Amino acid sequence: MKRVLHGIDVSNWQGSVNWARHADDGVAFAFAKASEGGDYTDKWFARNWNGMRESWMVCGAYHFARPKGDPIEQARHFLGVIGSAGGLRRGDLIALDLETNDRARPERVARFARRWCQFVERYTGLRPFIYTFQAFARGGHCAGLGDYPLWLASPASPRGRPPVPRPWNDWTIHQYASSPVDRNVFHGSRQELTSLGFDPR
Repeated sequence: MKRVLHGIDVSNWQGSVNWARHADDGVAFAFAKASEGGDYTDKWFARNWNGMRESWMVCGAYHFARPKGDPIEQARHFLGVIGSAGGLRRGDLIALDLETNDRARPERVARFARRWCQFVERYTGLRPFIYTFQAFARGGHCAGLGDYPLWLASPASPRGRPPVPRPWNDWTIHQYASSPVDRNVFHGSRQELTSLGFDPR
């Protein structure tokens, strides 16, 4: 039977997070919001980034996309926020939170996401996760992103069994609950998860 890792994700909405307690409760990985748009920095990110690390979790950072903005500007801002918090280490994960179109057409949203991911991948060697919802993906907002690992928000689905939207064939992380904190599952080992992460070589 395949190993299952449990994770959470947080942002400024959670305020101060007790990372040691979550680790004691079996949380093995986590994502924290780092940035949004071209200039917003989550005020809790540096504390969360270091708290995850101190609790020996697999560390993830995500950027909340604003598709009407400049994807390169937003990617630079995101990487700068991570750098200011201590930077990337081996096995760290990154993600693009793609859930709003900012009233842009689906093809523009998808083009924004592709350019953001390509920039980040070029500068880090790290392939970002795409966090999104089934309805958003089905609307065409994720065209051309099927080669990136899918972090699927589907709280109405049984844990580990969400329907997968195109252009993906499978999910990598399933966000299966959102209360009192967002909860996620990864089917695999810690080594398998960190193999999707940063490699400084």
